Amino acid sequence: MPTDHTLCHCVVCQNIEELDPRIQPTVDVIQQHGWQVTMVPVGRDEAPGWAYTIGLWHSHRIPELAMFGLDVRMMHTLVNDLGQRAVEGQLLEADQVRHDIASVPVVLKAVDYRWYKAFFGTAINFYRKPPFPILQVVWPDHNGVLPWQPGGERLLTHQPRLDLHPDEHPAGVWTQNL
Repeated sequence: MPTDHTLCHCVVCQNIEELDPRIQPTVDVIQQHGWQVTMVPVGRDEAPGWAYTIGLWHSHRIPELAMFGLDVRMMHTLVNDLGQRAVEGQLLEADQVRHDIASVPVVLKAVDYRWYKAFFGTAINFYRKPPFPILQVVWPDHNGVLPWQPGGERLLTHQPRLDLHPDEHPAGVWTQNL
């Protein structure tokens, strides 16, 4: 898929020479592989970890992907696999149900940009100007119930509903630092 970088404000397209040294490894991986998956493992007493891509939008004009609440290495594999399938031509869009990346169906939800600062700092440092599109990969409980369905509310301790405006999200571990 050809990309038009004239509207891109990322550190690569704008030829930013004085990079924050913390972003240079991300730039290097994106230039070599097209994107990277950032893993954010968090301690047991805090919010669960998450993983998200950086570079799919820059390299392929495909929305970035994020996933929360499972083992970070597993989420790394899942969002990386989904990103690769998208690069190979499989469409990714909000509210899409995917049966091909995990042992359970997952749903892609558009992330409200007001969550970006709380969860996607490295992507903001790379892109410099949000919003860039992000789709959250939402997984069901063991009965196939999703967080927005009756009985799915308990999943909100593991994965936030980033499709909601932060003011509409139930109070909890995901909203305490907003």
